[in-house]
Amino acid sequence: MLSKNLHARGLVIVTVGVVILSFDALLVRMAATSAFNVVFWRGLFIFLSVGTILLAGGLGRVNAQPFSSLAVTALVAGLGLVLFPVSVTHTQTANTVVILTSTPLFAAMFSRWFLKEDIPRRTWIATIIVLAGIAAIFSGSISTEGRFGDAMALAAAVNFGINMTLLRARPELSRLAVTCLGGLVACLLCVPLSEPFGLPAASMSVLALTGLVQMPAAMVLITIGTRFLPAAEVSLLLLIETLLAPVWVYLVFAEAPSRTTVYGGTAILVTLLAHSWLGLRAQSGNNA
Repeated sequence: MLSKNLHARGLVIVTVGVVILSFDALLVRMAATSAFNVVFWRGLFIFLSVGTILLAGGLGRVNAQPFSSLAVTALVAGLGLVLFPVSVTHTQTANTVVILTSTPLFAAMFSRWFLKEDIPRRTWIATIIVLAGIAAIFSGSISTEGRFGDAMALAAAVNFGINMTLLRARPELSRLAVTCLGGLVACLLCVPLSEPFGLPAASMSVLALTGLVQMPAAMVLITIGTRFLPAAEVSLLLLIETLLAPVWVYLVFAEAPSRTTVYGGTAILVTLLAHSWLGLRAQSGNNA
């Protein structure tokens, strides 16, 4: 009974975290400023908010972290915080979030290459179908800007896959410390490219909301929830963001996805749903 209660708690925590995360693209658009201004302020706010959480919990555990691993992982995480807003501001939201669903597959490939972990046949099949779906989405972006945004989303998926692999290789790393330093890295990376001062009060309010509340809350909840759920189930729940993010943007900005995005995205989502379901079945069989 306790196991079921913990599983249910994990489902609720991760689901709430993913729903909060699904407002990310909308808030980036509502900020109504350049992607680099968004990253500068959001990175700084994430650093301050998560840093406050770390201070409240004591820095003893953070001080014990291996510096080189923490620095490399934070650098990769910070780059990922840059790529997402750049993608969202240069292509349709649906394109960005659908392409990002390929992250677990890239993580699986990197784990195979660098950690020598075995990859099931279903993952290779899913990877081929997902890459075909991504190619379809690229083909639907007629403008050069749209294809640049799609490329940034693909780069973000690869980046997040690398980050997941690094975290898997070093489970002792504090996820909060990585998130905190990643925010600082993102902020510093955008200093030469941003003009963050003098923004309208409305833009600063949105950036404060996403950097101080929305992103930290989503990251903390998802991190806590992963203690109670298997990776395959977490990946399945993350698909909620893919479905909700374009809806929020459509309701506010009337931005409808293109037909090729719908077709390619449907193929990707169905493939990932099947892949996650098979992963859960295999895990249940191993635990039986």
